[in-house]
Amino acid sequence: MCPALLAPLPYLEDSSRLFDALEDEPWAVLLDSTCQGLPGGRYDILTADPYLTVVTQGDQTQVRDRAGRVLEDTQEDPFQVLRTYLGPSSPPIPGVPFAGGAVGYFGYDLAQRLERLPVLTKTDDDESLPQMMLGLHDWAVVVDHEQQTCVLVGQGRDRRTGERWEEWVARFSHGTSGIHREGLVSRGPLQVNLGPDEYHHRFDRVQAFIREGDCYQVNLARRFQAPVHGDPWGAYCSLRTMSPAPFGAFFRVPGAAILCNSPERFLHLQDGRVTTCPIKGTRPRGQTASADASLSQALADSAKDRAENVMIVDLLRHDLGKVCAVGSVAVPTLFAVQSYATVHHLVSTVTGQLAPGQDGVALLRACFPGGSITGAPKIRAMEIIELLEPHRREVYCGAMGYLGFDGAMDTNVAIRTLVHQGGRLRFWAGGGITSGSQWMDEYQETLDKAAAMLRLFDIQESPRHRR
Repeated sequence: MCPALLAPLPYLEDSSRLFDALEDEPWAVLLDSTCQGLPGGRYDILTADPYLTVVTQGDQTQVRDRAGRVLEDTQEDPFQVLRTYLGPSSPPIPGVPFAGGAVGYFGYDLAQRLERLPVLTKTDDDESLPQMMLGLHDWAVVVDHEQQTCVLVGQGRDRRTGERWEEWVARFSHGTSGIHREGLVSRGPLQVNLGPDEYHHRFDRVQAFIREGDCYQVNLARRFQAPVHGDPWGAYCSLRTMSPAPFGAFFRVPGAAILCNSPERFLHLQDGRVTTCPIKGTRPRGQTASADASLSQALADSAKDRAENVMIVDLLRHDLGKVCAVGSVAVPTLFAVQSYATVHHLVSTVTGQLAPGQDGVALLRACFPGGSITGAPKIRAMEIIELLEPHRREVYCGAMGYLGFDGAMDTNVAIRTLVHQGGRLRFWAGGGITSGSQWMDEYQETLDKAAAMLRLFDIQESPRHRR
């Protein structure tokens, strides 16, 4: 194996200027931390032109080279396929969280390959995305906002890395001068798959399941969709400015683009140490400083939100326990209030030490999808979600991020996530329903979470509807 490559680049506070030089490349991806004041908001990672792609659609997983030739077409467990093609481990580069590996998304519906779940027909006029889309990348640009450094790193596993190395150094050394980017413009009415009456009906069904003892909590989501025209990269640049998030991402895949504005870390793995930070509990930001402080305090004091949060903490403790050393799983932080552009969130932290013989792929498989977006118990909650939600979740509530050749991993929970495909933009918003929930409050919470995305296109849905 060739030694790792590393070249320093000029530091730019705004990594979108670096990505401008890259975003038209095949499978271009930006893992974006625009909210540096919160945990996780330190590194930006940019890469493109993978030497292999791993795509799961239904029961099939295909591995292709960059010329499009199929190297493997299998019904094998997609996580095992990924492990195989990540290949032998590379030593880490000190101070660099990612120096090559798999980057992309694991869609929520990939869970159907992991658990015995019903697969119900969904009414849908869209071409759904694959359940998993990953590129294997030999190089990346890594921006460290804490140290104010920027480096180009490569592993030498792909011959093309060396061939394009000087080109990449020159391209990223110049960046851009903040060019004007056209975004997306709505060209038709907003469509929502669960209006107030439909949402209320499904809310009541969740309550019935809870009363019957089937579950304690179910995350019920609504999908928003509108016809648009323009450039999704320009729209993402507006979104990241309007609503900074520590775990954002932009990902161009064939025929579509994914715009992710996630505040939630799913799984972080470094030197065997695992961290997950579930969010459960939301309040909107206030219009004045005093109103904002009052809403934040109300969230901190809410017995209902704390109860919801601790349910998910317990679920994640259980999931981490499948692959972590006995006695290593701990909860260092419970119920911390973190504030974002449009909402306050209640966030906890769960940690563990990976057991000998386990790796990042096993960790992701054991915990997927994140419990904060399913409910508890997880499997029964997912069965109810499949029954009640009219459309597939696709990328939404899955995970986006990286698994490095060195064994490190960082992924988000893909909430606040939009898909641009075929001239249409779709996105989702949901919340956890428990026995103490009120349908109107939960309905409003979906609008609070969708606020930045709705505002981005100047499309509105009435915040309060009554039957």
